[in-house]
Amino acid sequence: MIRVLIADDHEIVRDGLKRILAASADLQVAGEAADGDQALALVRANDYNVAVLDMSMPGLAGLDLIKRLKAEKPGLGLLVLSMHGEQQYAVRALKAGASGYLTKDSAAEQLLVALRKIAAGGVHVSDAAAAQLILGAGGDGPPHTRLSDREFEVLKLLAAGSTPGDIARRLHLSVKTVSTHKARVQEKLGLAGTAELVRYALEHKLL
Repeated sequence: MIRVLIADDHEIVRDGLKRILAASADLQVAGEAADGDQALALVRANDYNVAVLDMSMPGLAGLDLIKRLKAEKPGLGLLVLSMHGEQQYAVRALKAGASGYLTKDSAAEQLLVALRKIAAGGVHVSDAAAAQLILGAGGDGPPHTRLSDREFEVLKLLAAGSTPGDIARRLHLSVKTVSTHKARVQEKLGLAGTAELVRYALEHKLL
């Protein structure tokens, strides 16, 4: 039996996933979490084969959550199920330790295939993301692909309207550190201020 943890802050999404998995005799929803901190606590206290994670949840989330879960349970398979397009986040999620990435508009059958593959120790990723992962070291991608994970998170949150204080609380950083990350993002992307960061994020579909 494949034991699955579902972590998503929307109850309707968790209920939908539970219904999909309930139709499969080899898959069992063994836990569910409404935020990243709860997911981490459950992983510490229980054994799961695969965790299905939303990228955007309250508290600990995104790439930080992936890294923390893998540090806690290296053998745990992680499948990111996100509303964000694969081209924006899949490669970063895989590099952080995820074993697969699906968008929330994927078919139910794709989800089941991915869960079984990851539980067996495999990786589930599209051909496009695999190619991007292989070629990424060449530096041929858009400028934001050269940001660090932390800089990328700060860019995303700034573009979504969060203040440096909001970001500091969410990422458990000082406001000064957030401001430093913002300055580095602007320098690396050649942008003059927050308005240009927002425009860049919109143009590259990072929101």
